[in-house]
Amino acid sequence: MVMELDIGCSFVFDASVATHAVMLFEPHLTELDKVVDGRLEAVGAAEAPPSASYVDSFGNRCRRITLNAGQTTVGFMARAAVVAEADQTDRHAVLDAPMDLPDEVLQFLMPSRYCESDLVADLAWSTFGTGGSGWERVQRVCDWVHDRTMFRYGSSSPGYSAVSVLENGVGVCRDFTHLAIAVCRALNIPTRYVCGYLPDIGVDDPGTPMDFCAWMEVFLDGQWFTFDPRNNQHRIGRVVVGRGRDAADVAMVTSFGRVELVGMTVWAELGSGESWSDSSRRGRTGSGLLSLPNSHLSN
Repeated sequence: MVMELDIGCSFVFDASVATHAVMLFEPHLTELDKVVDGRLEAVGAAEAPPSASYVDSFGNRCRRITLNAGQTTVGFMARAAVVAEADQTDRHAVLDAPMDLPDEVLQFLMPSRYCESDLVADLAWSTFGTGGSGWERVQRVCDWVHDRTMFRYGSSSPGYSAVSVLENGVGVCRDFTHLAIAVCRALNIPTRYVCGYLPDIGVDDPGTPMDFCAWMEVFLDGQWFTFDPRNNQHRIGRVVVGRGRDAADVAMVTSFGRVELVGMTVWAELGSGESWSDSSRRGRTGSGLLSLPNSHLSN
């Protein structure tokens, strides 16, 4: 069965001078067949700034845009057709030996900027080294991260990594994901970082502003499976925006100069039956972007 989702986002920036930026908010290259229709809008203080897109080495669709001096609003909205089922599961999926992994998967066994798998290796093996080598072990890691970490808005910082989460026991969805990725990689389980739109379908309304969400994909039995350490649930309606080694690879905004984020809105909800371009504007306002070094902004 297929259902339609209204997805989108709106960013409001303020720049003192014209500043070039790269943004990720459009569905990943592999997700484009889900998009029924879409629209990109950019309104500047003086005139609409031009933009162009390219696909990076991870298959992420990146939008290049020069933000005018003053205030610029960049918005995206689309109606997407997605499978009306929860994430695929296979509790019998086993772990592939490193020697059997495809070349392109090997990079997701390595330490990365926010996922220091080398620094958590002793902990990973002492905690999860026995009992199930595939799906079961990954689920145990997710249970452990979910149970020991408290979700708290504003708890992250530009240098906050998997080790930081381990030491402080608190974070946002990207931090839950970074810790789980680091532990899985230390156990020789290929794991990649994913961010995108996640509607509240089949779950209670959390009563908080919607934001871009982060989860992970794990390579087992020759294919990628979705795991979500923050929610620890198999959910319906995920639309992938970015994949990479960690959040540094899929920053929502990278600006080449100082830019202030004045406001942000994100939405992902069941299509209402109205014109998609009208219903998509009903999103809940939020401001969950995190400022990173080198003028990066990430979920």
